Amino acid sequence: MILIKNGRVMDPESGFDEIADVVLKEEKIFQIVRKDERPKQPQEEYEQIIDASGKIVAPGLIDVHVHFRDPGFIYKEDIHTGAAAAARGGFTTVVCMANTKPKIHDVETLQYVLEEGKKTGIRVLCCGAVSKDFGGQELTDMKALKEAGAAGFTDDGIPLRDGSFVKQAMEEAGKLGMPISLHEEDPAFIRENGINHGQVSCQLGIYGSPALAEDVMVARDCMIALETGATVEIQHISSGNSVAMVRLAKALGANVWAEVTPHHFTLTEEAVLEHGSLAKMNPPLRTARDRGLLIEGLKDGTIDLIATDHAPHSAEEKAKPLTEAPSGIIGLETALALGITQLVKPGHLTMMQLMEKMSQNPAKLYHLDGGRLQQGAPADLVIFDEKKRWKVTDFASKACNSPFVGSVLEGRVSYTISRGKIVYQDTL
Repeated sequence: MILIKNGRVMDPESGFDEIADVVLKEEKIFQIVRKDERPKQPQEEYEQIIDASGKIVAPGLIDVHVHFRDPGFIYKEDIHTGAAAAARGGFTTVVCMANTKPKIHDVETLQYVLEEGKKTGIRVLCCGAVSKDFGGQELTDMKALKEAGAAGFTDDGIPLRDGSFVKQAMEEAGKLGMPISLHEEDPAFIRENGINHGQVSCQLGIYGSPALAEDVMVARDCMIALETGATVEIQHISSGNSVAMVRLAKALGANVWAEVTPHHFTLTEEAVLEHGSLAKMNPPLRTARDRGLLIEGLKDGTIDLIATDHAPHSAEEKAKPLTEAPSGIIGLETALALGITQLVKPGHLTMMQLMEKMSQNPAKLYHLDGGRLQQGAPADLVIFDEKKRWKVTDFASKACNSPFVGSVLEGRVSYTISRGKIVYQDTL
Protein backbone atom coordinates (compact mmCIF):
# COMPACT_ATOMS: atom_id res chain seq x y z
CA MET A 1 0.00 0.00 0.00
CA ILE A 2 0.99 3.63 -0.54
CA LEU A 3 -0.03 6.43 1.83
CA ILE A 4 -0.26 9.96 0.46
CA LYS A 5 -0.65 12.20 3.48
CA ASN A 6 -1.54 15.83 4.20
CA GLY A 7 -2.34 16.80 0.60
CA ARG A 8 -5.12 19.00 -0.71
CA VAL A 9 -7.25 16.27 -2.25
CA MET A 10 -9.39 17.38 -5.19
CA ASP A 11 -12.06 15.32 -6.92
CA PRO A 12 -13.73 17.19 -9.79
CA GLU A 13 -16.60 14.69 -10.02
CA SER A 14 -17.87 15.11 -6.44
CA GLY A 15 -16.38 18.53 -5.71
CA PHE A 16 -14.42 17.16 -2.74
CA ASP A 17 -11.64 19.63 -1.87
CA GLU A 18 -10.07 19.07 1.55
CA ILE A 19 -6.85 18.26 3.30
CA ALA A 20 -6.86 14.48 3.53
CA ASP A 21 -4.87 11.28 3.30
CA VAL A 22 -5.20 8.92 0.34
CA VAL A 23 -4.39 5.23 0.64
CA LEU A 24 -3.65 3.23 -2.52
CA LYS A 25 -3.89 -0.54 -2.58
CA GLU A 26 -2.87 -2.45 -5.67
CA GLU A 27 -4.47 -0.59 -8.61
CA LYS A 28 -7.30 1.13 -6.73
CA ILE A 29 -7.88 4.00 -4.32
CA PHE A 30 -8.48 2.09 -1.12
CA GLN A 31 -9.37 4.91 1.24
CA ILE A 32 -9.64 8.68 1.54
CA VAL A 33 -9.45 9.93 5.10
CA ARG A 34 -10.25 13.51 6.07
CA LYS A 35 -7.87 15.31 8.38
CA ASP A 36 -10.22 15.14 11.37
CA GLU A 37 -11.02 11.45 10.78
CA ARG A 38 -7.53 10.03 10.51
CA PRO A 39 -7.09 6.74 12.34
CA LYS A 40 -3.75 6.09 13.92
CA GLN A 41 -2.30 3.27 11.85
CA PRO A 42 1.22 1.87 12.12
CA GLN A 43 3.55 3.38 9.55
CA GLU A 44 4.87 -0.13 8.85
CA GLU A 45 1.65 -1.00 7.02
CA TYR A 46 2.70 1.07 4.01
CA GLU A 47 5.28 0.23 1.39
CA GLN A 48 5.76 3.94 0.77
CA ILE A 49 4.63 7.16 2.41
CA ILE A 50 4.45 10.37 0.38
CA ASP A 51 4.16 13.64 2.28
CA ALA A 52 2.01 15.87 0.07
CA SER A 53 1.88 18.80 2.50
CA GLY A 54 1.34 22.03 0.57
CA LYS A 55 0.58 20.13 -2.63
CA ILE A 56 -2.52 19.14 -4.58
CA VAL A 57 -3.51 15.52 -5.03
CA ALA A 58 -5.80 15.13 -8.04
CA PRO A 59 -6.92 12.51 -10.57
CA GLY A 60 -4.29 11.67 -13.15
CA LEU A 61 -4.55 13.96 -16.15
CA ILE A 62 -6.01 12.64 -19.40
CA ASP A 63 -4.92 13.95 -22.79
CA VAL A 64 -7.28 13.04 -25.62
CA HIS A 65 -5.02 14.36 -28.39
CA VAL A 66 -1.39 13.25 -28.74
CA HIS A 67 0.89 12.22 -31.59
CA PHE A 68 3.44 9.59 -30.58
CA ARG A 69 4.58 9.12 -34.24
CA ASP A 70 4.74 5.35 -33.84
CA PRO A 71 4.69 3.50 -36.22
CA GLY A 72 6.50 5.26 -39.01
CA PHE A 73 8.15 8.39 -37.59
CA ILE A 74 9.95 7.19 -34.48
CA TYR A 75 12.88 9.55 -35.05
CA LYS A 76 10.46 12.24 -33.81
CA GLU A 77 8.91 10.26 -30.93
CA ASP A 78 7.90 6.72 -30.06
CA ILE A 79 5.29 5.26 -27.76
CA HIS A 80 7.76 4.84 -24.90
CA THR A 81 9.30 8.32 -25.01
CA GLY A 82 5.86 9.82 -25.52
CA ALA A 83 4.59 7.97 -22.47
CA ALA A 84 7.58 9.19 -20.45
CA ALA A 85 6.79 12.78 -21.45
CA ALA A 86 3.17 12.24 -20.48
CA ALA A 87 4.10 10.87 -17.05
CA ARG A 88 6.42 13.80 -16.42
CA GLY A 89 3.53 16.13 -17.23
CA GLY A 90 1.12 14.42 -14.82
CA PHE A 91 -0.81 12.43 -17.45
CA THR A 92 -1.82 8.86 -16.66
CA THR A 93 -3.88 8.32 -19.83
CA VAL A 94 -3.37 9.54 -23.38
CA VAL A 95 -5.26 9.00 -26.63
CA CYS A 96 -3.03 8.70 -29.70
CA MET A 97 -4.07 10.01 -33.09
CA ALA A 98 -4.24 7.86 -36.21
CA ASN A 99 -1.93 9.78 -38.59
CA THR A 100 0.98 7.37 -38.35
CA LYS A 101 2.65 5.42 -41.16
CA PRO A 102 0.78 3.26 -41.90
CA LYS A 103 -2.36 5.05 -40.78
CA ILE A 104 -4.30 3.40 -37.98
CA HIS A 105 -7.06 2.37 -40.34
CA ASP A 106 -6.81 -1.38 -39.73
CA VAL A 107 -6.90 -3.68 -36.73
CA GLU A 108 -3.29 -4.84 -37.08
CA THR A 109 -1.80 -1.33 -36.77
CA LEU A 110 -4.14 -0.43 -33.93
CA GLN A 111 -3.16 -3.54 -32.02
CA TYR A 112 0.53 -2.71 -32.43
CA VAL A 113 0.04 0.68 -30.76
CA LEU A 114 -2.08 -0.76 -27.95
CA GLU A 115 0.36 -3.60 -27.26
CA GLU A 116 3.34 -1.25 -27.16
CA GLY A 117 1.34 1.06 -24.92
CA LYS A 118 0.87 -1.73 -22.40
CA LYS A 119 4.66 -1.86 -21.96
CA THR A 120 4.73 1.74 -20.68
CA GLY A 121 3.79 2.89 -17.21
CA ILE A 122 0.64 4.73 -18.30
CA ARG A 123 -2.54 3.98 -20.24
CA VAL A 124 -1.92 4.50 -23.95
CA LEU A 125 -5.18 4.46 -25.89
CA CYS A 126 -5.59 5.05 -29.60
CA CYS A 127 -8.16 6.27 -32.10
CA GLY A 128 -8.87 4.53 -35.36
CA ALA A 129 -9.04 6.44 -38.61
CA VAL A 130 -12.38 7.60 -39.96
CA SER A 131 -11.45 7.05 -43.59
CA LYS A 132 -9.19 4.52 -45.26
CA ASP A 133 -5.71 5.98 -45.67
CA PHE A 134 -7.17 9.36 -44.64
CA GLY A 135 -8.62 9.66 -48.13
CA GLY A 136 -11.90 11.10 -46.90
CA GLN A 137 -13.94 8.91 -49.24
CA GLU A 138 -14.30 5.40 -47.80
CA LEU A 139 -15.12 4.56 -44.20
CA THR A 140 -12.83 2.26 -42.27
CA ASP A 141 -14.35 -0.79 -40.62
CA MET A 142 -15.31 1.16 -37.52
CA LYS A 143 -16.99 -1.82 -35.88
CA ALA A 144 -13.87 -3.96 -36.20
CA LEU A 145 -11.68 -1.12 -34.90
CA LYS A 146 -13.96 -0.66 -31.90
CA GLU A 147 -13.87 -4.36 -31.12
CA ALA A 148 -10.07 -4.27 -31.35
CA GLY A 149 -9.91 -1.50 -28.73
CA ALA A 150 -10.13 1.83 -30.57
CA ALA A 151 -11.05 4.67 -28.22
CA GLY A 152 -12.76 6.72 -30.93
CA PHE A 153 -12.30 7.84 -34.51
CA THR A 154 -10.41 10.69 -36.16
CA ASP A 155 -8.50 11.66 -39.28
CA ASP A 156 -6.72 14.36 -37.26
CA GLY A 157 -4.22 16.27 -39.35
CA ILE A 158 -6.42 16.03 -42.43
CA PRO A 159 -9.88 17.68 -42.66
CA LEU A 160 -12.84 15.75 -43.99
CA ARG A 161 -13.98 17.90 -46.90
CA ASP A 162 -17.06 16.00 -48.06
CA GLY A 163 -20.05 16.92 -45.92
CA SER A 164 -22.09 13.88 -46.94
CA PHE A 165 -19.18 11.62 -45.98
CA VAL A 166 -18.93 13.36 -42.60
CA LYS A 167 -22.63 12.69 -42.02
CA GLN A 168 -22.13 9.03 -42.89
CA ALA A 169 -19.15 8.80 -40.53
CA MET A 170 -21.04 10.47 -37.69
CA GLU A 171 -23.99 8.12 -38.16
CA GLU A 172 -21.73 5.06 -38.00
CA ALA A 173 -19.81 6.34 -34.98
CA GLY A 174 -23.12 7.16 -33.31
CA LYS A 175 -24.42 3.61 -33.85
CA LEU A 176 -21.29 2.30 -32.17
CA GLY A 177 -21.57 4.76 -29.27
CA MET A 178 -18.13 6.17 -30.05
CA PRO A 179 -16.87 9.77 -30.27
CA ILE A 180 -15.66 11.17 -33.56
CA SER A 181 -13.07 13.97 -33.46
CA LEU A 182 -12.63 16.43 -36.31
CA HIS A 183 -9.76 18.55 -37.62
CA GLU A 184 -11.48 21.68 -38.90
CA GLU A 185 -9.50 23.49 -41.63
CA ASP A 186 -10.87 23.92 -45.13
CA PRO A 187 -7.88 23.91 -47.52
CA ALA A 188 -9.83 25.99 -50.03
CA PHE A 189 -9.10 29.10 -47.96
CA ILE A 190 -5.49 28.31 -46.99
CA ARG A 191 -2.33 29.19 -48.89
CA GLU A 192 0.30 28.46 -46.23
CA ASN A 193 -0.54 26.26 -43.26
CA GLY A 194 0.46 27.04 -39.73
CA ILE A 195 0.45 30.85 -39.72
CA ASN A 196 -2.65 32.96 -39.15
CA HIS A 197 -3.72 35.18 -42.04
CA GLY A 198 -3.49 38.61 -40.44
CA GLN A 199 -1.13 41.40 -39.47
CA VAL A 200 1.81 39.15 -38.70
CA SER A 201 1.52 37.10 -41.88
CA CYS A 202 1.31 40.28 -43.92
CA GLN A 203 4.40 41.58 -42.15
CA LEU A 204 6.18 38.35 -43.11
CA GLY A 205 4.91 38.47 -46.67
CA ILE A 206 2.89 35.28 -46.20
CA TYR A 207 -0.84 34.87 -46.80
CA GLY A 208 -1.32 32.11 -44.24
CA SER A 209 -4.44 30.41 -42.94
CA PRO A 210 -7.49 32.57 -42.11
CA ALA A 211 -9.90 31.79 -39.27
CA LEU A 212 -12.54 31.42 -41.97
CA ALA A 213 -10.99 28.07 -42.91
CA GLU A 214 -11.85 26.77 -39.44
CA ASP A 215 -15.16 28.60 -39.03
CA VAL A 216 -16.87 27.21 -42.12
CA MET A 217 -16.09 23.62 -41.20
CA VAL A 218 -17.04 24.03 -37.54
CA ALA A 219 -20.38 25.53 -38.59
CA ARG A 220 -21.02 22.68 -41.02
CA ASP A 221 -20.08 19.92 -38.61
CA CYS A 222 -21.98 21.37 -35.68
CA MET A 223 -25.14 21.24 -37.78
CA ILE A 224 -24.41 17.70 -38.97
CA ALA A 225 -23.84 16.72 -35.35
CA LEU A 226 -27.21 18.21 -34.46
CA GLU A 227 -28.84 16.24 -37.29
CA THR A 228 -27.19 12.90 -36.46
CA GLY A 229 -27.07 13.06 -32.66
CA ALA A 230 -23.49 11.78 -32.75
CA THR A 231 -20.89 12.60 -30.10
CA VAL A 232 -18.63 15.01 -31.97
CA GLU A 233 -15.45 16.65 -30.72
CA ILE A 234 -14.09 19.80 -32.35
CA GLN A 235 -10.33 19.46 -32.05
CA HIS A 236 -7.84 22.20 -31.14
CA ILE A 237 -10.31 25.10 -31.55
CA SER A 238 -8.52 28.38 -32.28
CA SER A 239 -11.09 30.86 -33.57
CA GLY A 240 -13.37 32.99 -31.43
CA ASN A 241 -16.10 32.69 -34.05
CA SER A 242 -15.88 28.91 -33.85
CA VAL A 243 -16.34 29.09 -30.10
CA ALA A 244 -19.57 31.00 -30.69
CA MET A 245 -20.76 28.34 -33.13
CA VAL A 246 -20.06 25.52 -30.67
CA ARG A 247 -21.94 27.49 -28.02
CA LEU A 248 -24.94 27.78 -30.34
CA ALA A 249 -24.80 24.09 -31.29
CA LYS A 250 -24.82 23.09 -27.63
CA ALA A 251 -27.81 25.38 -27.00
CA LEU A 252 -29.65 23.73 -29.89
CA GLY A 253 -29.05 20.31 -28.36
CA ALA A 254 -26.09 18.98 -30.35
CA ASN A 255 -23.74 16.63 -28.49
CA VAL A 256 -20.72 18.70 -29.48
CA TRP A 257 -17.56 18.91 -27.38
CA ALA A 258 -14.63 21.28 -27.94
CA GLU A 259 -10.99 21.10 -26.97
CA VAL A 260 -8.40 23.85 -26.76
CA THR A 261 -4.63 23.54 -26.49
CA PRO A 262 -2.46 25.34 -23.93
CA HIS A 263 -0.60 27.12 -26.74
CA HIS A 264 -3.82 28.54 -28.16
CA PHE A 265 -5.01 29.96 -24.82
CA THR A 266 -1.52 31.26 -24.03
CA LEU A 267 -0.02 32.70 -27.23
CA THR A 268 -1.12 34.84 -30.17
CA GLU A 269 0.12 35.20 -33.74
CA GLU A 270 2.78 37.61 -32.45
CA ALA A 271 4.69 34.59 -31.13
CA VAL A 272 5.66 33.69 -34.70
CA LEU A 273 7.79 36.85 -34.87
CA GLU A 274 9.71 35.78 -31.78
CA HIS A 275 9.83 32.01 -32.12
CA GLY A 276 9.52 31.39 -35.86
CA SER A 277 8.64 27.80 -36.74
CA LEU A 278 8.45 26.86 -33.04
CA ALA A 279 5.20 28.85 -33.02
CA LYS A 280 3.88 27.28 -36.22
CA MET A 281 0.98 24.86 -35.80
CA ASN A 282 -2.30 23.79 -37.39
CA PRO A 283 -4.60 25.50 -36.71
CA PRO A 284 -2.36 28.54 -36.22
CA LEU A 285 -2.05 30.89 -33.28
CA ARG A 286 -4.54 33.66 -33.90
CA THR A 287 -5.27 37.17 -32.60
CA ALA A 288 -5.50 38.49 -29.06
CA ARG A 289 -9.26 38.74 -29.60
CA ASP A 290 -9.43 35.05 -30.48
CA ARG A 291 -7.33 34.14 -27.45
CA GLY A 292 -9.67 36.13 -25.20
CA LEU A 293 -12.73 34.40 -26.67
CA LEU A 294 -11.11 30.99 -26.17
CA ILE A 295 -10.65 31.83 -22.50
CA GLU A 296 -14.28 32.98 -22.29
CA GLY A 297 -15.28 29.64 -23.83
CA LEU A 298 -13.33 27.82 -21.14
CA LYS A 299 -14.94 29.91 -18.43
CA ASP A 300 -18.54 29.40 -19.53
CA GLY A 301 -18.15 25.70 -20.36
CA THR A 302 -18.41 25.98 -24.13
CA ILE A 303 -14.91 24.49 -24.33
CA ASP A 304 -14.96 21.24 -22.39
CA LEU A 305 -11.41 19.95 -22.67
CA ILE A 306 -7.80 21.01 -22.58
CA ALA A 307 -5.69 18.76 -24.82
CA THR A 308 -2.09 19.23 -25.86
CA ASP A 309 -2.00 18.13 -29.52
CA HIS A 310 1.52 16.98 -28.58
CA ALA A 311 3.26 17.03 -31.97
CA PRO A 312 6.99 16.20 -31.90
CA HIS A 313 9.32 17.07 -34.77
CA SER A 314 13.09 16.88 -35.14
CA ALA A 315 15.26 19.95 -34.69
CA GLU A 316 16.36 19.65 -38.33
CA GLU A 317 12.75 19.77 -39.55
CA LYS A 318 11.88 22.79 -37.44
CA ALA A 319 15.05 24.58 -38.60
CA LYS A 320 13.70 24.81 -42.14
CA PRO A 321 12.32 28.13 -43.45
CA LEU A 322 8.97 29.08 -41.92
CA THR A 323 6.85 28.08 -44.89
CA GLU A 324 8.64 24.72 -45.23
CA ALA A 325 8.92 23.65 -41.58
CA PRO A 326 6.27 21.23 -40.29
CA SER A 327 3.51 22.49 -38.02
CA GLY A 328 3.14 21.46 -34.40
CA ILE A 329 4.75 21.67 -30.98
CA ILE A 330 5.21 19.33 -28.05
CA GLY A 331 3.02 20.03 -25.04
CA LEU A 332 2.67 17.20 -22.53
CA GLU A 333 5.34 18.44 -20.12
CA THR A 334 4.17 22.06 -19.96
CA ALA A 335 0.37 21.71 -20.18
CA LEU A 336 -0.49 21.65 -16.47
CA ALA A 337 1.85 24.52 -15.66
CA LEU A 338 0.44 26.62 -18.51
CA GLY A 339 -3.07 25.94 -17.25
CA ILE A 340 -2.10 27.10 -13.77
CA THR A 341 -0.04 30.07 -14.97
CA GLN A 342 -2.42 31.33 -17.67
CA LEU A 343 -5.85 30.31 -16.37
CA VAL A 344 -5.86 29.69 -12.62
CA LYS A 345 -3.47 32.38 -11.40
CA PRO A 346 -5.21 35.20 -13.37
CA GLY A 347 -8.60 34.00 -12.04
CA HIS A 348 -10.11 32.72 -15.29
CA LEU A 349 -10.64 29.21 -13.88
CA THR A 350 -10.56 27.72 -10.42
CA MET A 351 -8.17 24.85 -9.83
CA MET A 352 -11.16 22.50 -9.69
CA GLN A 353 -12.37 23.73 -13.08
CA LEU A 354 -8.90 23.16 -14.52
CA MET A 355 -8.98 19.59 -13.20
CA GLU A 356 -12.41 19.09 -14.79
CA LYS A 357 -11.07 20.09 -18.19
CA MET A 358 -7.86 18.07 -17.87
CA SER A 359 -9.19 14.89 -16.27
CA GLN A 360 -12.93 14.55 -15.61
CA ASN A 361 -14.30 15.77 -18.95
CA PRO A 362 -11.77 13.87 -21.08
CA ALA A 363 -12.79 10.71 -19.19
CA LYS A 364 -16.46 11.44 -19.87
CA LEU A 365 -15.92 12.01 -23.59
CA TYR A 366 -14.11 8.70 -24.02
CA HIS A 367 -16.20 6.73 -21.49
CA LEU A 368 -13.16 6.03 -19.32
CA ASP A 369 -13.09 4.98 -15.68
CA GLY A 370 -10.91 7.91 -14.68
CA GLY A 371 -10.92 11.61 -13.94
CA ARG A 372 -12.13 11.04 -10.39
CA LEU A 373 -10.46 10.63 -7.04
CA GLN A 374 -12.78 8.46 -4.96
CA GLN A 375 -12.68 5.22 -3.03
CA GLY A 376 -12.69 2.34 -5.51
CA ALA A 377 -11.56 4.50 -8.43
CA PRO A 378 -8.39 3.62 -10.38
CA ALA A 379 -5.20 4.58 -8.56
CA ASP A 380 -4.26 7.13 -11.22
CA LEU A 381 -3.15 10.36 -9.57
CA VAL A 382 -1.04 13.44 -10.02
CA ILE A 383 0.56 15.29 -7.11
CA PHE A 384 1.75 18.79 -7.89
CA ASP A 385 2.89 22.01 -6.26
CA GLU A 386 0.77 24.78 -7.75
CA LYS A 387 3.11 27.49 -6.46
CA LYS A 388 6.45 26.06 -7.50
CA ARG A 389 8.12 28.15 -10.20
CA TRP A 390 10.38 26.43 -12.70
CA LYS A 391 12.15 27.16 -15.94
CA VAL A 392 11.44 25.06 -19.01
CA THR A 393 14.82 23.69 -20.07
CA ASP A 394 14.65 20.01 -20.98
CA PHE A 395 12.17 17.30 -21.91
CA ALA A 396 11.57 13.58 -21.53
CA SER A 397 10.23 13.65 -25.09
CA LYS A 398 12.64 12.95 -27.93
CA ALA A 399 11.71 16.36 -29.30
CA CYS A 400 12.20 19.89 -28.00
CA ASN A 401 10.08 21.87 -30.47
CA SER A 402 8.40 24.19 -28.00
CA PRO A 403 8.13 27.99 -27.91
CA PHE A 404 8.06 27.74 -24.11
CA VAL A 405 11.73 26.77 -23.74
CA GLY A 406 13.22 29.33 -21.35
CA SER A 407 9.83 30.36 -19.93
CA VAL A 408 9.30 30.43 -16.18
CA LEU A 409 6.01 28.76 -15.26
CA GLU A 410 4.12 28.07 -12.04
CA GLY A 411 2.97 24.61 -11.05
CA ARG A 412 5.26 21.59 -11.12
CA VAL A 413 4.44 17.90 -11.02
CA SER A 414 5.93 16.11 -8.02
CA TYR A 415 4.59 12.59 -8.60
CA THR A 416 2.58 10.80 -11.24
CA ILE A 417 1.01 7.53 -10.13
CA SER A 418 -0.55 5.13 -12.61
CA ARG A 419 -2.29 1.90 -11.58
CA GLY A 420 -0.96 2.40 -8.09
CA LYS A 421 2.67 2.64 -9.18
CA ILE A 422 4.88 5.73 -9.23
CA VAL A 423 5.78 6.35 -12.88
CA TYR A 424 7.34 9.77 -12.38
CA GLN A 425 8.94 11.55 -9.43
CA ASP A 426 10.40 15.03 -9.58
CA THR A 427 14.01 15.18 -8.47
CA LEU A 428 14.27 18.97 -8.08
